[in-house]
Amino acid sequence: MLRYLILCATLGQSLLCLHAQDSLPVGPTGGGHLVPTGQLIRPAGKTVAYPGRPVDLALAPDGSFLVAKDHRGLVFVDPAPWEIQRELPFPGGGGASLHGLAISPDNKTVYATNSGNKVQIARQDDAGKWAYDPGITLPAAKVGGPPYPTGITLFADGARALVCLSRSNSVGVLDLTAGKLISEIPVGVAPYAVVITPDQKTAYVSNWGGRMAKAGDLTALSAGTPTVIDERGIAKTGTVGKLDLGKNEMVAEYAVGLHPAGLALSADGGTLYVANANSDTVSMIPTAAPEKIQTVIVRPDPNLPFGSLTNALCLSPDGKTLFAANGGNNAVAVLDLTKDQEPKITGFIPTGWFPGGVITNGRELFIANVKGEGSRTAQPNRTGFNSHQHRGSLTQVTIPTAEELAAYTKQVLADSRVPQVLAQAEKAQADVPPVPLPARAGEPSHFEHVVYIIKENRTYDQVFGKLKQGNGMPELCIYGPDVTPNHHALAEEFVLLDNFYCNGVLSADGHSWATEGIVTDHLEKAFGGFNRSYTFGDDPLTYSSAGFLWDNALLHGKTFRNYGELVYTEAQPGGFKQIWEDFDSGANTLKITNKCGIENLVKYTAPDYPGWNMNIPDVLRAERFLTEFRAAEKSGEWHNLVIMHLPQDHASGLTPGMPTPQAHVADNDLALGRIVEAISNSKFWPKTCIFVIEDDPQDGWDHVDGHRSICLVISPYTKRKAVVSNFYNQSSVVHTIERILGLPHLNQLDGLAPLMRECFTEQADVTPFTARPAQIKLNQLTLQKNQLPAKLRELAELSERQDLTLPDRIDDDAMNRILWHAVKGEDIPYPAAWAGAHGRGLAGLKLQLSPTAGEEDDD
Repeated sequence: MLRYLILCATLGQSLLCLHAQDSLPVGPTGGGHLVPTGQLIRPAGKTVAYPGRPVDLALAPDGSFLVAKDHRGLVFVDPAPWEIQRELPFPGGGGASLHGLAISPDNKTVYATNSGNKVQIARQDDAGKWAYDPGITLPAAKVGGPPYPTGITLFADGARALVCLSRSNSVGVLDLTAGKLISEIPVGVAPYAVVITPDQKTAYVSNWGGRMAKAGDLTALSAGTPTVIDERGIAKTGTVGKLDLGKNEMVAEYAVGLHPAGLALSADGGTLYVANANSDTVSMIPTAAPEKIQTVIVRPDPNLPFGSLTNALCLSPDGKTLFAANGGNNAVAVLDLTKDQEPKITGFIPTGWFPGGVITNGRELFIANVKGEGSRTAQPNRTGFNSHQHRGSLTQVTIPTAEELAAYTKQVLADSRVPQVLAQAEKAQADVPPVPLPARAGEPSHFEHVVYIIKENRTYDQVFGKLKQGNGMPELCIYGPDVTPNHHALAEEFVLLDNFYCNGVLSADGHSWATEGIVTDHLEKAFGGFNRSYTFGDDPLTYSSAGFLWDNALLHGKTFRNYGELVYTEAQPGGFKQIWEDFDSGANTLKITNKCGIENLVKYTAPDYPGWNMNIPDVLRAERFLTEFRAAEKSGEWHNLVIMHLPQDHASGLTPGMPTPQAHVADNDLALGRIVEAISNSKFWPKTCIFVIEDDPQDGWDHVDGHRSICLVISPYTKRKAVVSNFYNQSSVVHTIERILGLPHLNQLDGLAPLMRECFTEQADVTPFTARPAQIKLNQLTLQKNQLPAKLRELAELSERQDLTLPDRIDDDAMNRILWHAVKGEDIPYPAAWAGAHGRGLAGLKLQLSPTAGEEDDD
């Protein structure tokens, strides 16, 4: 605690994030941007923001321009005025892979890897115009599907290149003159980056997924490859491979940290530096004596837990300084390499949100900020903003003096909320009476049971926009009290949270934020196309090394039960109508087969409870949960932590034969009401707290921010009939559950998230909740296309083209428009001016959009 107080005292006015920040809404504020993680973004130097998620940077050999690779293609930047010269999306609409960019020695050609099977090639003509040629097509991976090329580096003559083939687990050798792949070198799992030594005889590759599995290893599949995992189901190795380019083979492999990503090789080839994104470390490998590997933790404070996400590196031209991009701290670490001992961290430079690429010319540092300022970009010919309208940024900062770096470091500590994380380590005190939310981890709580319910895709305004006591916009509410009477009753009888945010923007990152309190480098950088995986509990390379909430609970002796979270379900019979009739008649003959990619979660998952399957109503899920719950009541023993997935508020658009969106959401609402009613009438109620959130907010609109969503906190110690406007997010829920159950926080991102103290009171009110009946027929089906008006018929056809076999594998704008017109009818205009991540509600909060965020107009 003393360390925390001293650190706070040194930060002065820049410590906006300590207390005041906890009551602000997400958006522009205090000369920067408050983002949904709760961190403040105030990058040093000059920043240009633009529509994209930049993941990589390359500097022309003559220094005349830079190229950034974002999730769509290439962005050319003039370093002198620090302006974007041109954007060059990849041809054919394909996206970019999470890494891989190189410029030819003559400055005339750019090579970039896409998210499928090509190395895209842009060439500059004599007039200075850039255009793509056909590029190099790569063969499919042996496990099937595209090879997903990532890192690329050129030989000195510019005639050949090496490219990492992530899903093929190989490094390809390219003949750039002939435009073809001439050979492949087998390496480890998911190669990420590759560098060539000055003598051009050796190369080094970072094997992001580690070594290949051996007999007896515990494994799980990642993009079709058996990957070594620990007992939690998380990939547990990371390696660097040494390639003999004469023999075309990997001749040695060195163990480093987890998710070895960016590489930097000294000019003489004597030292290789490796950024280990899932370990927060940099490995330093003497290439002549690789057994003497050194590892440096690159966190702003050595006492911090995991969460800095060190993912990219560059060396100064003189080799005396290493710069490391810490995505989790929104900062670049500066490491002094002049001493014989291990590198020393001298400070941190503030960046945009999640720096993912860094390069230097020796005078300036250039940084690609993957998420930049959040989701703030207006798309062409459309007003408003959406959570997927990414606004990344590129930063140029002069390499600071020692004095400037000291000031920058103080700012990083404040803006990334380091004091808040360190404060969580305060030891529990003895003989402390129980309270709802203890002051320190390990102190007693009134609660012994936590129920954590995760739903799908709604914003605050979409559900609660008509509640006058909260900061809502009635015009944007499409699932009001007539559709969601139980949500409304719970919000009004307990607490209404009108400043709560989802950290992520879709299911792949949303479920990770909801269950881990953080996401990894893959989930931040793979938005060009999730061709390795669109993870829903089925890729061990996408999980945080700190583990899941249930790992934390089990490690500390708590009991746990999972109902459907990160589970896919097949059902017989398979259609909604048949399943509904079977359930409604009481026959209950539905047979399900569940699939979950996390073996440790399978052991604690209810086998009869359905996971993701839009044909299965949530009221059936509720009944299957309550069957086990009633048995627990009889035995008197119930789990400490219960996690439950109720997905039907996702809806199926206007797919004929499926429930209408209103029926889907009403089903979800009634299921929630019945679950809360049963728990609140049980013997467990006095010691139970229920949290209800959405996994992400992407299928809706909000006048404050597209990340703003709904959260319910329901317990005997929850305030009654209260409105709480404190800033909270998904990581706050994870952090609060941990504190209630006496668990330490998992990582930096849940540790910095504000605990939800304002939701609770010391006086218990054990009045049970009474579920409200549905006001809409839950089996109300969308009409066949020939029975719909013309516009709705078009939307029905669009609905049929959406992939509902996985969470959120849909066209988000299409689904938003479908759901709007399904409720409002053909004639009410889609409210695009309010849509998404940062809409017009900012003005009412005395905030303003970035001047470059784009113009708004009415739709």
